[in-house]
Amino acid sequence: MSGLKPKAQRLPKWMRRPISTDEKYPDVSKLLADLNLNTVCASANCPNRHECWNSGTATVMILGDVCTRNCRFCAVTTGTGLPPDPGEPARVAEAAQKLGLKHVVITSVTRDDLPDGGAGAFAETIRAVRAVNPGVVIEVLTPDFLEHLDTVLDAEPAIFNHNLETVKRLQETIRPQASYEQSLATLRKAAERGGVQVKSGLMLGLGETDDEVFEALDDLFAAGVRLLTLGQYLAPTREHHPVERFISPDHFDKLAVRAQGVGFTGVAAGPLVRSSYRADQLAEAAKGL
Repeated sequence: MSGLKPKAQRLPKWMRRPISTDEKYPDVSKLLADLNLNTVCASANCPNRHECWNSGTATVMILGDVCTRNCRFCAVTTGTGLPPDPGEPARVAEAAQKLGLKHVVITSVTRDDLPDGGAGAFAETIRAVRAVNPGVVIEVLTPDFLEHLDTVLDAEPAIFNHNLETVKRLQETIRPQASYEQSLATLRKAAERGGVQVKSGLMLGLGETDDEVFEALDDLFAAGVRLLTLGQYLAPTREHHPVERFISPDHFDKLAVRAQGVGFTGVAAGPLVRSSYRADQLAEAAKGL
């Protein structure tokens, strides 16, 4: 019996949403395919993909769709990726321009096989996007390449995001090739540089307690994070870490109040919240405080 896989939990009603592919969805899908661009929306099976693509937005994932790490929560393929594509930054810029984006989110798989972890590709992409979209707000969601972080920050993104993902106790289980301390150090370095809003996020439902979440919020705030996302973890497959609990919208609201009390200036908390979900709205809300 020990070899049996855990039963998939039935999604609560607040996690269900209609799937629609009208409005701008077909245009965004075709444009990304034509430009040979990956998105975290598709690679990570994001539940908000239809809403975002229908509104004409997408989070572009550079450096391929194969990750060198094997996190227990992630749907992205693990392995060794191809060398960086020198034409990719220009294609990302073209996509942002054609979609008329005012807020661009650039992320990547983790590339521990590259000497700089992919930091140079982030910098080139930031500069390429800004060259054709001078007024655009550029947000990056990067791996924990602490030693090469200055390369990215020198390109002057408006928002720097790196996700802590889960509480301290669960890091080794959920992110075996990463660490709580390395992630906090990466965020702290970005905050100490100044000139950039620093953002991070947690997935809930992996087995953490509320007290552990509160500890993580305190640690993130102490590291200089001021924009925060809290969302429900969903297991991509039965091979991944199981969902231990579904957090209700009311409880997410309470966690948001707690986070605001800590001092975060922008908080997005809810079952369907993801790192880049409505990223433009979160950044604007924080500016208004």
